[in-house]
Amino acid sequence: MLFLCHLAHKMRPAHEGGGRAGIVLNGSPLFNGAAESGQSKIRQWLLESDLVEAIVALPTNMFFNTGIATYIWILDNTKRADRRGKVQLIDATSFWTKMRKNLGAKGREVDAASRDRTVALYDAFDEADPDFSKVFTANDFGYWTITVERPLLDQDGKPVTDSKGNPKPDAKKRDVENVPFTYGGNTAGDAGRDPTIEAYFEAEVRPHVPDLWVDTKKTKVGYEIPFTRQFYKYVPPRPLAEIDADLEKQVAKIMNLLREVEGN
Repeated sequence: MLFLCHLAHKMRPAHEGGGRAGIVLNGSPLFNGAAESGQSKIRQWLLESDLVEAIVALPTNMFFNTGIATYIWILDNTKRADRRGKVQLIDATSFWTKMRKNLGAKGREVDAASRDRTVALYDAFDEADPDFSKVFTANDFGYWTITVERPLLDQDGKPVTDSKGNPKPDAKKRDVENVPFTYGGNTAGDAGRDPTIEAYFEAEVRPHVPDLWVDTKKTKVGYEIPFTRQFYKYVPPRPLAEIDADLEKQVAKIMNLLREVEGN
């Protein structure tokens, strides 16, 4: 994350004509670090400064010594007008061709047709093909981490209070919830007093345990880019009858092999 920050810092300043940069990274810079950690703060700075133009997910098995997922981050400090305040995510994980011979873990490559398809999605900058290209704002990646408390109970099951009569929290029952800036179609506001947090708490938390409350002094702001979640496609499970039929075939095959062994 520091290297990504360093790369952004080295771009030509906007008043001198601006600069662009591209870098291939693994998946961790998209989400590593909790709210207000160093990693999250760097993501927040990049997104709120409108420096991230696009992130492209590459196919796996693209590099010699690793099969992990990789992403191209494209940074720009002088975005064209229609891209300002926006971040484009492109899922190019299926745009590849198999190599004739593997080189270690590298068994795939981006051929000319795959490259042209990715570039076309980038140039179009729209959601005409939402399976592969989506456009977001910085707020879409922001969230609050709220601390949810429950009262400390005495031996009689009654809440323990402080000198002001307020219930004391039970540290063993303390929990946290991540509230998206855009929950319920709202936009970000003042952390700790934003109506989005209250709406989330009343709808998603309080109905399950009525005596909960939010300690607003512990509310933190975080940013993450859940790339995989944005392009997730639900695949229904196979019918049970089909699975049973496959199992019966395998059992029959095993029994035939056992009979051959016994016959020998």
